Amino acid sequence: MRDISLFLFASAALLGCTSHVSSSDGAGGAAVSTSSGQGPTGSGPSTTTSGTAGTGGAPPAGLTLTMGPVAVPPGTERTQCITQRLGNSALMHVGQIYNQLSTGSHHLIVYRSTDTNEQLVPYDCQPFADTLSQAGGGPLMITQKKQDSLVLPQGVAFNFDPNQMIRLEVHYINPTPSEIMVEAHSTFVPMPDAEFQNEAALLFAGTTAVYLPPNQATTAGQFINMPSDLVGKHFFGFTGHVHRMGTNVHVLMGQSHGTGLPVYEVPGFTWSEPPTQYHDPPVDLAAGDGFDITCEYQNTTSSPIGFGESANDEMCFFWAYYFPSVGPKIIF
Repeated sequence: MRDISLFLFASAALLGCTSHVSSSDGAGGAAVSTSSGQGPTGSGPSTTTSGTAGTGGAPPAGLTLTMGPVAVPPGTERTQCITQRLGNSALMHVGQIYNQLSTGSHHLIVYRSTDTNEQLVPYDCQPFADTLSQAGGGPLMITQKKQDSLVLPQGVAFNFDPNQMIRLEVHYINPTPSEIMVEAHSTFVPMPDAEFQNEAALLFAGTTAVYLPPNQATTAGQFINMPSDLVGKHFFGFTGHVHRMGTNVHVLMGQSHGTGLPVYEVPGFTWSEPPTQYHDPPVDLAAGDGFDITCEYQNTTSSPIGFGESANDEMCFFWAYYFPSVGPKIIF
């Protein structure tokens, strides 16, 4: 894969200079859900779109990794990582990951890591390095919200070896004239062994063919073929991603451009806190199926804008969670 130093989620994201692991027994997060279609007891499938409810909610019970708080000087922009043991003494199934980002924070990517040594002091890292190099582990969850809870379907979990190493990747940018304090928390909620049935994984896909002429609306997109080992897999959650000129993201599952089942169609889409759309039951990838992504933009500047990781560039991606796992997938 080319050096797509992927992922500036263009807005203040996050840096941590300290970190720790703790056990939490809070009462649960503050995610807000609105549903469309029929619920699980109805006669048809349902979709649920997750939002946020600000900051300050207590995390659910689990193992929590924390970065920060740390002072970020004005005009500072970098991507940094820490690598840390989760602290599980035995094989653990995780059915929920709950992330919290402080005010002034925005992008957090949680990875499973194959590193053997902890690196608790933040170090410069290439964005999405553990996705582009599958040997380094693989992404588990991507968060761009102040509060974000990934709740996997019943019996579905991420599996973690004893003393599993986790990498937290953060991007921070402080565009203000004053110093800001930022921090992040990622809580891993265990599932009882007896409930586990299938392991989950993440698909990340999109296009780098993005060009926005000045002072006008435009679109970018691509039909993306899927590998045969994803046929029959169950996709239960989708999130779209663009930068500040993005006004919407649409994703279809089908066999050609412009046709298929809408799997990501969110009224009121907001680029800075893109909702995750869940499907119950999940949607299954059939032989020959791919994903068709269309991103909409309104370039309000007098200059053209192309693909890139900067806050002044644009992107057109989505990620999806599926089971049973055949590993994390990155497809362009």
